[in-house]
Order: sequence, then C-alpha cells, then structure tokens
Amino acid sequence: MRIAAVVVVALLAVAACGGGGTSTPTPSSPAPIAAVDACNIFGSGAPASGTSILNGAECSPDRSPVVLLNMSGIGGGGQCSGTIIGPRAVLTAAHCLDEGVSEVRVWLGPPNPQIVTTSFVHYPNYAFGRSDLFDVGVIFVDEDLPRTSIPILANRDPRVGETAVLVGWGRNQDNAGATLRAGSTTLSAVGSSLLETRFGPPSSSVCSGDSGGPLLVSEGGLWVIAGITSATSSNACNEGINFYQSVR
Repeated sequence: MRIAAVVVVALLAVAACGGGGTSTPTPSSPAPIAAVDACNIFGSGAPASGTSILNGAECSPDRSPVVLLNMSGIGGGGQCSGTIIGPRAVLTAAHCLDEGVSEVRVWLGPPNPQIVTTSFVHYPNYAFGRSDLFDVGVIFVDEDLPRTSIPILANRDPRVGETAVLVGWGRNQDNAGATLRAGSTTLSAVGSSLLETRFGPPSSSVCSGDSGGPLLVSEGGLWVIAGITSATSSNACNEGINFYQSVR
C-alpha cells in the first residue's frame, strides 16, 4: 500500500469538520450532479427521497465502500467516515485517530455488525492539535471487507472547476447524522496539499461526521479518491470553505 502517495504537506488552518447552522445563503450555481445520482457514482443506490450531507441525497449502504467509523478511548469517542482502499484497509483522516483513541469500530451499515479493530496508523509527521497537519490515517481490519475498494487518484492533479462528489456519514441540514449521504460540488482551489470547495447551495457541503470521507473526481471513466475530508473554515456547516487533504 503506497501510504506515501496518499500523504502530502500541511493543512493550513481551521476547525475539524463540525458545526451545523441552518441559515441558507443565496444559491450560487446548480449542483454539477443531481444529488440522487451522486450515490450511484461510488457503487451505492439512492432512495427516491431524502436530502443530506448538506444539499445531497441519502444513499443505500448495501454496496458502499464508504463506511462509518466509531472511535472510543480516553475522554470518550466520536464518529468519522472512511473509504475502503484495499481488502483490509480503510482510509480516513488522522485527526479522527487522535491520541485518546484506543479502538475503532468499522460499520458497513445495517444489518452488519461492527468490526472492532485496534490496528490503525496515521502519517508519522502528523501533529495532533497543530495547524501544520498531514491529515491522513489508515485503519486495518483482520478480515476481508465485502466491498469493492475505491482507487486513489495517481496520474494527475485535480483541477479548479472540476466536478467533485462528496460522500460521508455526517450531519445534514436537519442536524441528523449516522446516515450515508452523497452530493456534488466543484473544486474552487487546488494547492500542493489542500483541495477546497465553497459552500454555495444547491451544491453540497460537508459537516460533522464527514471527516475522513472521500472527495471523488472522475478519471479514465472511474470515480477515484482525490482528497480526504479534513476541515472547514467555520464551525457552521452552511458557510465558508471546506478543506480536503490532497492524496497527490
């Protein structure tokens, strides 16, 4: 597994994906992909109704390689999202595996039981609580996961204005979480270490619990991982900038 290819330089600022305000700014431009179609992009299926991620759609988890992570340890626990990148490997954000985490449970969705693991790593230069982050982590399980993994973007850089699909188990505009959702947006900035999107409905945005989930772009007829949901510029989910750790 080429973890080095997934890890790049410093996350520049900001709060881990969180918040959950409800005000709605003036719409900017149509979402690049209809929310109910975004689920099909990563091998899931979408029910006919439901709004989510922020301005996205609720997806069926039955075949999804994007999984829910439940962390526990000193000081409590939390939830993040992750992406299956190999038979026994799940990609997520390093900040989801902070110093107090001793156990991670991987959940594929109902009716599957949670898979308990204590084997996980984050990039060696990641510094918890600092702004110069290498926000990449990998969780390893002891059994093959019954899902098709998603490849990592390897042969080009993402592009400003490119359509991107956001996937995660985080909160939506109704503050409801622990449900798989997807939506689409466009890349507003591409740096050496960070990708950015801006909140502007009806395009989608990430929120608390989406940390560690994938930002997908299309390459060679496939949807591949270009970034890992890392942070937002505001404690509210319905404003500001979303940041993703680049995997290039």
